[in-house]
Amino acid sequence: MSVLERIGSPSDLRGLSRYELLELCREIRAFTVDAVQKTGGHISSSLGATELTVALHRVFSSPTDKLVWDTGHQGYVHKILTGRRERFDKLRQFGGISGFLTRTESEHDQFGAGHAGTSVSAAQGMAVARDLKGETHHVVAIIGDGALTAGMAWEALNAIGHMRTRMIVVLNDNGMSISPNVGAVSRMLETVRVAAPYREIKQLARSVIDHLPASDLAEEARRRLFNSLKALFIPNILFEQFGFTYFGPVNGHDLFAVESVLHKARDFPDGPVFVHVHTQKGHGYAPAEEDNQKWHGVSATGATAATAPQYTAVFANAVREAMNADERVVAITAAMPGGTGLAPLFKEFPTRVFDVGICEQHAVTFAAGLATQGIVPIAAIYSTFLQRGYDQVVHDVAIQELSVVLAMDRAGIVGDDGRTHQGLFDIAYLRPLPGIVLMAPKDEAELRQMVWTATRHAAAGRGPIALRYPRGTGTGVALDAPLAELPIGVSETLRDGSDVVIIAYGTLAGPALAAANALAAMGIEATVVNARFAKPLDAERFLALAARIPRVVTIEEHVASGGFGSAVAELFAERGARVDLEILAVPDEWVDHGAQKIWRTRFGLDAEGIAAAVRRRWPQLARAARESAG
Repeated sequence: MSVLERIGSPSDLRGLSRYELLELCREIRAFTVDAVQKTGGHISSSLGATELTVALHRVFSSPTDKLVWDTGHQGYVHKILTGRRERFDKLRQFGGISGFLTRTESEHDQFGAGHAGTSVSAAQGMAVARDLKGETHHVVAIIGDGALTAGMAWEALNAIGHMRTRMIVVLNDNGMSISPNVGAVSRMLETVRVAAPYREIKQLARSVIDHLPASDLAEEARRRLFNSLKALFIPNILFEQFGFTYFGPVNGHDLFAVESVLHKARDFPDGPVFVHVHTQKGHGYAPAEEDNQKWHGVSATGATAATAPQYTAVFANAVREAMNADERVVAITAAMPGGTGLAPLFKEFPTRVFDVGICEQHAVTFAAGLATQGIVPIAAIYSTFLQRGYDQVVHDVAIQELSVVLAMDRAGIVGDDGRTHQGLFDIAYLRPLPGIVLMAPKDEAELRQMVWTATRHAAAGRGPIALRYPRGTGTGVALDAPLAELPIGVSETLRDGSDVVIIAYGTLAGPALAAANALAAMGIEATVVNARFAKPLDAERFLALAARIPRVVTIEEHVASGGFGSAVAELFAERGARVDLEILAVPDEWVDHGAQKIWRTRFGLDAEGIAAAVRRRWPQLARAARESAG
């Protein structure tokens, strides 16, 4: 039996010999690479945190001690060691275990997270709760240096230092998030990595001042000299200025060195402790070491090659066209140059494409500032991550009527990343904002035209405009049509029929057409409309259709509450239209991990589901068709 097969819970780690522990780390890496390549998932982050995770579970007693992992990309080894190894064949699959930390999945998952930068705040909450209840266990937040660029992490560090909360923050510093880190924080950490060992210099400073005479004046001299000696030999350690006791940096792949520093941190008598662990993303697996961006997240083996371009790639090419046509156009990403497709544009437009780190709030207000000076900013942010910058969208963009383009990738059902990444709320959270334009394309060709339309709208100073588009491949349509602005608020009729109207928002126009063809085979004729815009709606067309055919279906890949169908219902109610309306959307429930196709079928958002909804809502249409045929 292998060492890994003997590990059913973290307590099993404590009786292992040094040799067995090193063998365990090797087996964990081999298991992770093999399992995740079959299911898809995040490999590099977890490989780099292998020794750190083993050490944490040996030094601390989870779940009594609280280990709070940031994001979850680095959490696979934690899952393996906490009784979920045999379930890795269903990692991120429908009905299987999540690719992120999930409180309902295990008592060892103290806090669910799919968005970066939350661990330190959550851990402080747990530590303060412990103190209020008179308990004595330890609380540890494990955060990556990529997540440390998030403003929320620094807000938490500030509060912890102020309150002197007894807890431990472990920085897993590998110089990467998904892409290489950017910003002053990253430069500071790199300086610390290459500096002389911090604790040694600190001890040297203490040895010097210990020889000074004792008095009030001497005590002040001690303090100033101590700080001066630190500044002379090492960079200013910001974390100590925040009120933490700093340990590190330590080699994160030396298991026993990591254990030693964690023991010191655990036993430190008072106040917050910051442990700086230096790791290599993808460590122990040569392909991931050589290209840890590629191996950050992998698809399942055996996946078929795409026959059409990805929406993300089409978006990026459309941004390139807009930037070539107008030097005022710039693009912004929040630590997702690869995910948003913008990575190649950094070389082509080095002064006009910006990566601001995991800082969606800053990205939005940065774009607002650019817009005040006549620049045309495209903020390319996943729908789920734009939620983090919502106040900035409201306060800094919409209220000031600034012409910012919000490009929301991964809108709709995203698949294997699950409930923390679903882009199912953006229509509802943007639609109430006065003056904003919301649009979604029916296919990749229309996405290209919408990017052009959005930049022209912003260039003319007409206010904020947002477009949403899904994860995955397009339909394979031609992409060589001349660029032209789409008229704002004007829909497109794709098919005429006399029995029912189907209004689709976004890429569900394709399934709506397929459903109409299936219904036609049964003798039911449907008009199909590509809405294009959720705000402003094509009100007069929709009202005219409802007056002629008082049976209307709306379809969208978004929650029903506050979405496109709600907007249509509000229009009909406001104008007194007498219409029987069916809204097809995602119901009021959290959508977990699993293939997009599975969830679309489950919610009736495919051609079969749309056709079935029409037949179920209006059975008389099917009867009339049969009688007519008979």
